[in-house]
Amino acid sequence: MSFDAELRECLEVVLDTPVPEPDYDTFPFFKQWLGERNLGLVPIANAREFDWPGYWVARVRAEDGDHAVVMFGSPSGPLHDPAAAFAKGGTIEEGWLLARLDVRLPIEEPYGHERRAGSVVAILTAPDAESPLARVDEAEAVAGRGLEGDRYYDGRGTFSGPGRGYQLTLVEAEVLDSVDLPWEQARRNIVTRGIALNGLVGHRFTIGAVECIGRRLAEPCAHLEKLSRPGLLRPLVHRGGLRADIVAGGRITLGDAVAAAE
Repeated sequence: MSFDAELRECLEVVLDTPVPEPDYDTFPFFKQWLGERNLGLVPIANAREFDWPGYWVARVRAEDGDHAVVMFGSPSGPLHDPAAAFAKGGTIEEGWLLARLDVRLPIEEPYGHERRAGSVVAILTAPDAESPLARVDEAEAVAGRGLEGDRYYDGRGTFSGPGRGYQLTLVEAEVLDSVDLPWEQARRNIVTRGIALNGLVGHRFTIGAVECIGRRLAEPCAHLEKLSRPGLLRPLVHRGGLRADIVAGGRITLGDAVAAAE
């Protein structure tokens, strides 16, 4: 088995649930897939000396290459070593701890399931990374790409890259208004009103005739503070909007309904 296949198997052991095969770069895929479930892979600074009573995953180097191994216990030993790499004298090169992004939230539907309908109150695009966003009355949403005229459509966004959740971002007007943040400074494509976006993570939804799928929350970060204003992290945690992909394209216009797919 390849390291990638062993890593997938190890995640299945830790999670006790099936894990999909990556359809792009392994680590970005697993990080994004886990992120949809309130989970993350946290690198361990000194994996060889790591002392942790729970599960963690190690990259073990053996004579025939690198292997993934589930470690457990304090001191840790191999719980699942499909290639017997550790047992044959392999050395731990690095490791990762599987941890919740928010310890207070569950793994299944961590952000709730409230999905009442709402509407589009603003559409915003920017031609390049860090350039100001401008409002438009309508935009063409292209499946697998994004909004025509936006930096992510052409792969020029700050976070552009392979993977899920880079095609479209949405945010609630109610949230932006509550923190007195101009909609353009939120740096999201679609501003909605009347719908709880968090409940769309992992679910299909429509914007007018356009079909999308919610991938994960668009959490605030230092980059947003840099381009907007300091102090946004705390009030926007779990309230910064939704990252989504476009499944079936079409034209999005102001006033379009936003609703969970039936």
